[in-house]
Amino acid sequence: MLIHEDRLFPADPATRAVARELYQSACSLPIISPHGHTQAAWFAHNQPFPDPAKLFVQPDHYIYRMLYSQGVSMDDLEIGVENIQNPRRVWRLFASHYHLFRGTPTRLWLDFAFQQLFGLTERLSEKTSDLYFDTISEKLKTPEFLPRALYERFHMEVLATTDSPLDSLADHKAIRDSNWKARIIPTFRPDSVVDPEFAGFRQNITRLGELTGEDTATWPGYLNALRKSRERFKTLGATATDHGHPTANTANLSTEHAAKLFAKILSGNTDKAEQELFRAQMLTEMARMSVEDGLVMQIHPGSARNHNRKVYEKYGRDTGADIPTATNYVDGLRPLLDVAGNEPDLTIILFTLDETTYSRELAPLAGHYPCLRLGPPWWFHDSPEGMMRFREQATETAGFYNTVGFNDDTRAFLSIPARHDVARRIDCAFLARLVTEYRITEQEAFEVVHDLTYKLVKSAYRL
Repeated sequence: MLIHEDRLFPADPATRAVARELYQSACSLPIISPHGHTQAAWFAHNQPFPDPAKLFVQPDHYIYRMLYSQGVSMDDLEIGVENIQNPRRVWRLFASHYHLFRGTPTRLWLDFAFQQLFGLTERLSEKTSDLYFDTISEKLKTPEFLPRALYERFHMEVLATTDSPLDSLADHKAIRDSNWKARIIPTFRPDSVVDPEFAGFRQNITRLGELTGEDTATWPGYLNALRKSRERFKTLGATATDHGHPTANTANLSTEHAAKLFAKILSGNTDKAEQELFRAQMLTEMARMSVEDGLVMQIHPGSARNHNRKVYEKYGRDTGADIPTATNYVDGLRPLLDVAGNEPDLTIILFTLDETTYSRELAPLAGHYPCLRLGPPWWFHDSPEGMMRFREQATETAGFYNTVGFNDDTRAFLSIPARHDVARRIDCAFLARLVTEYRITEQEAFEVVHDLTYKLVKSAYRL
């Protein structure tokens, strides 16, 4: 077998026994996936996934990032190619380097999918590459492996995509018009029209005006266009926004100052400090809009995106060359919190790639401001060790109930059940330790694991 039934549980027998019981109570709860990067088109068209390389390798930067670090060419992996020309060759290249993933969460996710979904029990390697490719390819041709069937097989209750204000959301409309009963909803991600460093930013602003009928060359018209876009997302079920800023900086400029800054931004004649100030102001504007329309606000700061310039220029955005940076939340968020931090109807979910902020900044902030909640370990820290560090450092100040459960943040659809399974097991392991140390009762642990797995995420994201 590729995966052990007691994986990720404590080594101590007594604690492991408690973790097993807790896990049995949580393992079959529905999956709520409130933040991720899967494609609505998969479910709108419900076509078979084309091949194993297209399904597992091409969309998953966790995979090709590791391979690239060991000298594997992204051209050979056909990254960025719409239709992979030689999927078996790509798969063999991946399989021959599978040993690189030992000890990583990627290996846990992949082995889970290979065994649980495809019945494979011998490790992927150069030797077993063709066996894997043929087995997976054959199953992908069957009705049971169509996207909608997999959604139902995964026992999913909600799946949120992440979408630009410039997106027509036609695939979301098609899903609704099909009368399929699944709940797949968009999430408003305005980076392309609020970040002056985003490629094509000024053209994007013009396009936003065309889509909304607003004069986005003016500050009021620009803000109205964003409000209209948010409302369009809400009509298709959106409950949240998402903001991928390089920092957590916010600002509270006067209307006059903000309008002048916006005009200068549109002129293209700005420096780095002015671009950062504009992004900071826009986080505050987005918080004001969330107070108005009720959309939950997610802030994902602290990534130096597209760090490898050559990779970015050749393969585009988000191709595995992003690096975590130090992030200041206490000073950065203060202007926004001065404006809206005490609003009873506002929810802001904070994420971090800077683990040094857990106990020093994030947990104390969430442990005070009613609007703040802590998102789960994200991206580089979406791992067993990262999840345990989060629970150990944040719980003592923020408790469990200022967190929001788990979200998978994935582009790789088949990794969703595996990622949620890892999170459930780690939470059970952590709670089992508290029980055996007589810090909480076993009954309390059963209540908490249910809340962490299901209740908190539904409440926080207003699902």
